Amino acid sequence: MNAASAAGTWTRPASPILRFENLTLGYNRHPAVHHLHGEVATGSLLAIVGPNGAGKSTLLKAIAGELRPLQGRIELHGVVRPQIAYLTQLATLDSRFPMVVHDFVAMGLWREIGAFAGLNGAQRRRVDAALGTVGLAGLESRPIGALSGGQLQRALFARVLLQDAPLVLLDEPFGAIDAASVRDLAGLIRNWHGEGRTVIAVLHDLEHVRREYPETLLLAREVVARGETAKVLSDANLQRARQLAERRADPRQAAICHDDGDRP
Repeated sequence: MNAASAAGTWTRPASPILRFENLTLGYNRHPAVHHLHGEVATGSLLAIVGPNGAGKSTLLKAIAGELRPLQGRIELHGVVRPQIAYLTQLATLDSRFPMVVHDFVAMGLWREIGAFAGLNGAQRRRVDAALGTVGLAGLESRPIGALSGGQLQRALFARVLLQDAPLVLLDEPFGAIDAASVRDLAGLIRNWHGEGRTVIAVLHDLEHVRREYPETLLLAREVVARGETAKVLSDANLQRARQLAERRADPRQAAICHDDGDRP
């Protein structure tokens, strides 16, 4: 069954890194994502798009293990959660925390060195190399609170680089940053994909998605479409996603958690 054959279900002819089985996610028994079925193939470069409140960030949280399903399950294949790199929205980061850029980026090695161990020479060189890769060489001693939005996002990408993860989750990685940073960080994502990593990114700029992402999942609390980006981001699909979002914004249409099977 291909992506166009049934809303809420998709598959690809490659080994999966993720599988969703009747997955429903939400908060306080109020669903944010309904009855999701399907797979994400290893090595995918997948954009998740949709209206505000569509459940995009919620899905990433669940994949990362930060949110338990209300129903169904997420299966990981060939990867365990400590091997997932998860970059949350920039707005969730408190940049007032007293830390310099080098130490902030070095946190990407915490699974390797633990919470309290110091860095050896090789690890310090890896941190320096990551800073150079994202264009922050020379800013190692600067407090993170003194960074611009684009510089702070570059530092977060440097942490992801150090994690060397096979599965990378990016939640709005280009929100409120400058065009040069978007260009440079998009290049890093292309490199990760070229290395065979699986990258799943929540994004809002549909033109950027059309340029950079071969596959797209369009969510409006349920799957509207999934597959080749040009087909998914059709006017008809985008209009349907808007209509679903508007309907659910009406309190008279408030959803409750119940199992209604695989709805078209």
